Amino acid sequence: MAEKDFDILDYDCIGFDLDNTLARYKATAMVEMEYEIITQFLIKNGFPKKHLLKPLDFDFLLKGLILDIEKGNILKVATDGKILSARHGTRMLSKGEINNYYPNYHWDLIDLFIRDPQETWNGPNSEIIRALLDNYDIIISLVYARLVDSIDEENSEISPSYSACFKEIHKCFADMFTIEHFRLDKGEYYAKIKAEPNKYYYKCTEALIQWLKMLKKKNKLIFLITGSYIDFASLTASNTLGPKWKDYFDIIITYAKKPGFFTQNRDFIGLDDTKMTGPISYDKLQLGGIYCQGNWADLQKFLSKYSTKSNPKFLYMGDNIIQDVHAPSVHTDCDTVAISEELFVEENHCDPYPEEKLLKSTIWGSYFRHNHDHTIWYKFIKDNARCCVPSVDFLIQVPLEKNFEFV
Repeated sequence: MAEKDFDILDYDCIGFDLDNTLARYKATAMVEMEYEIITQFLIKNGFPKKHLLKPLDFDFLLKGLILDIEKGNILKVATDGKILSARHGTRMLSKGEINNYYPNYHWDLIDLFIRDPQETWNGPNSEIIRALLDNYDIIISLVYARLVDSIDEENSEISPSYSACFKEIHKCFADMFTIEHFRLDKGEYYAKIKAEPNKYYYKCTEALIQWLKMLKKKNKLIFLITGSYIDFASLTASNTLGPKWKDYFDIIITYAKKPGFFTQNRDFIGLDDTKMTGPISYDKLQLGGIYCQGNWADLQKFLSKYSTKSNPKFLYMGDNIIQDVHAPSVHTDCDTVAISEELFVEENHCDPYPEEKLLKSTIWGSYFRHNHDHTIWYKFIKDNARCCVPSVDFLIQVPLEKNFEFV
């Protein structure tokens, strides 16, 4: 789907996320690895094995599910915040049960999330509601649901609360993605990817590489904004875009801490190889430079200085609907493109897709709709993205000079 007459050549400065955008993961293998790490962590910390050691049920997974952390519920939500479908643990809730939990099928924190997702991103609300936004955290729904099942079966006064279970999952995730662990070879997540990169990454197509080069030849400034720290980003980019990946970008921002990158005023931090050196003002940024953290306002000023246009137009592409699409659309004048692999498994796409079992669910249905209702994510994309495509390669199939429209 796209607005009429979307033409990438209308933009002078074009940016990309790395993970799950330019760099595509073999997500099924990644999720399997994450499930193994998380369940072993929880079992080691005293949680019951019974449900955690069951085979990974891909059919329970769907991007965009929302957790009610205090009540043990997993929710699928419509554009207006209405709860369309719900499970308590892995048990499906009837409409009557949903209404008992959430009168008129609404929850005030979901209504708040729709108005401003960042109101639930940090602080007290983040301990009650959690939206599962990408392939990194999609596995949380199943792990959390199985812990809820265990608590309900035990029905003991000494059992942990649903919230305590989620805190342990969150602790495990924080440990898995601690940036220092990559350099120190600590933990299992980075170690497994380092050991078998071909198991977890797809190589980018040569067409994509040539497309990036063509954009630069047409005097477009190309920038990369990734949440990954420079060492992990380098591993990912080298194994997907190839050893010359840095040459494709006019500036690279790592560990950007989105969505705050688009709304806050953090300093850019210089890098000496993989070591942070100290704050850098935007007027000291350099073409071809690699930095971490920073903020959109200063990046925009920097790129505008080097653009061939006096008032350049900006575009950014990413897969995380809140971090990469909603935040820049609402808080900046940068247009966005949403990357959603789920389009590969919608009705009008008949070709088999290797990650299909992670993208469609007989339990939850479509990412974009539920029966005749559109989901909250359909609305976020429709309201904030100029275009939604299943992959960056899909854009390459359209000649650079051609406008296009999706339905």
